[in-house]
Order: sequence, then structure tokens, then C-alpha cells
Amino acid sequence: MLSIFKLSMMGIFAFIWDNLKFLMQCMKMQSFWCWLQFLGLEKVTSPKNSVIQNSPGVIPTSVNYHFTRQCNYKCGFCFHTAKTSFVLPLEEAKKGLHLLKVAGMEKINFSGGEPFLQDRGNFVGKMVQFCKQELKLPSVSIVSNGSLITERWFKTYGEYLDILAVSCDSFDEEVNKLIGRGQGQRNHVEKLMQIRKWCQEYNVAFKINSVINRFNMDEDMTNELTRINPIRWKVFQCLIIEGENCGEDALRQAEKFIISNEEFNNFLSRHKNIKCLVPESNKQMRDSYLILDEYMRFLDCRKGRKDPSKSILDVGVENAIKFSGFDEKMFFKRGGKYVWSKADLKLDW
Repeated sequence: MLSIFKLSMMGIFAFIWDNLKFLMQCMKMQSFWCWLQFLGLEKVTSPKNSVIQNSPGVIPTSVNYHFTRQCNYKCGFCFHTAKTSFVLPLEEAKKGLHLLKVAGMEKINFSGGEPFLQDRGNFVGKMVQFCKQELKLPSVSIVSNGSLITERWFKTYGEYLDILAVSCDSFDEEVNKLIGRGQGQRNHVEKLMQIRKWCQEYNVAFKINSVINRFNMDEDMTNELTRINPIRWKVFQCLIIEGENCGEDALRQAEKFIISNEEFNNFLSRHKNIKCLVPESNKQMRDSYLILDEYMRFLDCRKGRKDPSKSILDVGVENAIKFSGFDEKMFFKRGGKYVWSKADLKLDW
């Protein structure tokens, strides 16, 4: 009789468990697991062995969305080249951005190609506004070569932008021309300084990105960086990606730009007193970014090339991100998470 009663109770508890399993996982009621096991339900899986506990998945805290590959510059080391001219319709892009927000995204960075080429900057401006106004993301940023940015853009969209990063590899215009960072008679450094002024006027944090390569590795940028005083100076070691800037199908051949680890470290040592310097060697950079391409596919760079996942618009963020090759530990190690909302930044102009 006792054994029948025990079997009945086990059936009841199994039924309750089947219906409340999701609730119990969300509430993380560890003591409830122990209580069930005490009553004899040995087959109940403990939290330590559950799939959800062991494989929580990658949270896309910070995402880099390269929504266009088109660019008006021809930087010889570029590792995201104009292999297609495709750009998602704005409403489709917004759907993907919403999916990322639901999955845990806190920061979005719009990049290219050159983000301001599409619709004279209005396309990226509308996405910036959507991410800040509708999705209420803590941080929205853009990386640009700066050549097409206007004050009118700041007047329209500046309030929604936290950080603007301008790529600048040298403060010597002749070096910029050798690299390919320029167009016609435009002076890249002069435009950089103009944009820095607009960022101050419209309360946008200003950042500089520099790729250290064969042509600028001996330069001393201390005086210029001290005078400009960006919130961050990202210093990258020139990176080779098969199919992008090396190999038969590549649009760039960057072998002549690459430098050794020792040469990169020498550049860093020369600038060690620049407080805002954030260095990224090839090892730190390769797998520590969540990169979405123009089709909203995550790009896996672990094999030295960019292998795409399926689009998050087709399979969702959770399924696509499994194929991103993202190294979350390296992301935090390289300082990927920082004070990135201008509401929290003390902009010392």
C-alpha cells in the first residue's frame, strides 16, 4: 500500500514538474531541486546538469554592424572590403536591431565600408535615432573615415549618438595618401579636427581609431593625441584576413602593410603616456568582436577568414550567434566593456 502511495505521489510531482519546469529555471530555486530528490524523484535533472545552466549562450552585449561594404577611400590594409553593394532596407535592419536588443545588446556600433555614404548619412542617422529613441540602448556609436560628415548631420542626429570614432592612421598627410586614406585634395587631418569640434558642440564623445602598419609604425603621435584629447584612442595592429586583404579573391593585398609584434609593441611603448590609448594586437582583435555583415550574418574569423553564419533575420540571434566564433573572455580582457554611454561620460572638453 505504501509503495502504491509513493508511486502516486511521484506521478503527481512529475506532472507538476513538467508544467512548472520553465518557471523553476527562471526563478533558480535550487532548494526545490533538492526537495524533489529527497522525496524520491531521482530522475529529475539537477541545475548543474541542465542544458540551460551549462550552455547559457553568448549574450550580444556589444555588436558591430557593418551594414555597407561600400567606401570612398581605398585603404590598402582594409579588412572589410567592397565585395558587395548590398544594403538591407531600413525597416529590415530595424527588425534585426530589435532582435539583438531582445537578446541582450547594450551597445551597437555602425561601421562599413563608410557608413555616411548611404543616403548622405541619413540611413545611419535613422538607425542611430531608432536605437537610442525606440530601443533605448545605453550606447550607440559610429566608426567613419569622417570625409562625408556634415554639421547638418549633427544638428539632426547628434543627440542620439554617444560616440563617434574617426579613423586616422597618421597626422602626416603624405603618409595618409600612401595608405590610401584620402580622396582628391581633401585634407584628412583638417577634417578630423573639424569633426572633433562638432562633437564638442553637439555633446558627442570623440574617439580615434588608428591601424599601425609599415608606413606609420615609426611615427610619434603624442603631441597630436594630447591636443585632441579623445575619450579613447584605439590602436590596432594591421590584421590580415583571407578573402578580404589577402588571397586570390581579395580586393586588397595588404602583405606590404603588416608589421611584427615587436614593431607594434615599439609603437605602443612610444605612446605609453597617452592615457586614452587602448591597444589591440592581432591576437586580441581577431575573435573578440561580434561582427554582423550587410546581410546581418555573424562573421567567424577564427580560421583567418570571415565565415558567415545564417542571418539573424532567418534563424534568430541565438541560433546565428553560435557560429560567430566570439571569444567573450578576450572581449573583456581587451577592455571591450567600458563606460560607453555619454550620459555616464564626463566629457572633458
